[in-house]
Amino acid sequence: MPKAYEEIADDLRRAIRNGELKPGARLPSEAELARQHGRSVPTIQNALRLLSAEGLIDKRHGSGTFVRRPRTRAIRDNERHQWEKDRARMPEATRAQTGATERETGLVSGDLVFFARYRELTAPSDLADAFGVPEGTVLLERTYRTRHSAETAPFNLVTSYLVRDMIAANPDLLDETNEPWPGGTQNQLHTVGIEVDRIEERFTARPPTPEEARELDLPAGTSVILLRKTSYDIHDRIVDITAVTIPGDRTELLFTTHLERW
Repeated sequence: MPKAYEEIADDLRRAIRNGELKPGARLPSEAELARQHGRSVPTIQNALRLLSAEGLIDKRHGSGTFVRRPRTRAIRDNERHQWEKDRARMPEATRAQTGATERETGLVSGDLVFFARYRELTAPSDLADAFGVPEGTVLLERTYRTRHSAETAPFNLVTSYLVRDMIAANPDLLDETNEPWPGGTQNQLHTVGIEVDRIEERFTARPPTPEEARELDLPAGTSVILLRKTSYDIHDRIVDITAVTIPGDRTELLFTTHLERW
């Protein structure tokens, strides 16, 4: 038999899902909910904790408890890389019309707020080993955040690394003010004569750090998916290493494998 707090959670969940309580709506106070349901405040708190863990409500200190607004969902598939390569040599006007985020979310560029920060750093041992360069080689670290203009949290957390000398022939690639770059990294590499041949992606999952949970505005109990993407050129050199932290509550990963016919 359901416990009292589970029954109260069921009632509130039903009200949220059928639209009686709309996204952004403020719930009655805990004392008022206790009065409405004829239960104690601790019982109400248990019910609210359950709904918070499901990502249905947010508790804001000093403001109250609110129905969580649904976030824009993204579908990331493994055909995006060929799509990006196909666009890498297209005219700039064509490349500027849309990008990978628009492709994954169905949004248009006017819906998006984009942030990029570049900095140079000397390669620590792990990145130096991955790139096959001496420790201390200068890398360009690029940090990206993209969000829906109506939301506060980005779709993911992206950090990309390039070997500076590999791209220095085009000074525009060292300037963050040129972002967002039409055609993305594959076009950037194309401008210095680098053709990407293959991309390796490794996925793991874990609970978020407090900083990740805060920046991605994750509901309690939500995991993050960690993606390490390694791009190789046609000479089998590693030309880009990218780390992506993906929120598990609003991203779908879609993998399609095309099989050869008999």
